Amino acid sequence: MSWLVADGNGVTLRLHIQPGAKKTEVVGLHGEALKIRLAAPPVDGKANACLIAFLADRLGVAKSSISLVSGDTSRAKRVRVSGVEPSLARDRLGGS
Repeated sequence: MSWLVADGNGVTLRLHIQPGAKKTEVVGLHGEALKIRLAAPPVDGKANACLIAFLADRLGVAKSSISLVSGDTSRAKRVRVSGVEPSLARDRLGGS
């Protein structure tokens, strides 16, 4: 599964983000990334904050467990989630 990489104490997610959508949701695969639509606009870090809050809620972890590895101003992002099992992340995010 190329969009999710396990690394001992968590996972790194490869994501394709579509900001400014009607609602925040996981859409499915987009190439080798998991596509997520965000209701927040891509302005002043609002989309990144929305993404972190969405992932924290969906994965049942604190927002502080999630960090943006790359793609701060890009649609292509890599996000590190500490303290979550790969199987749990796969189940809760879908995307297969």
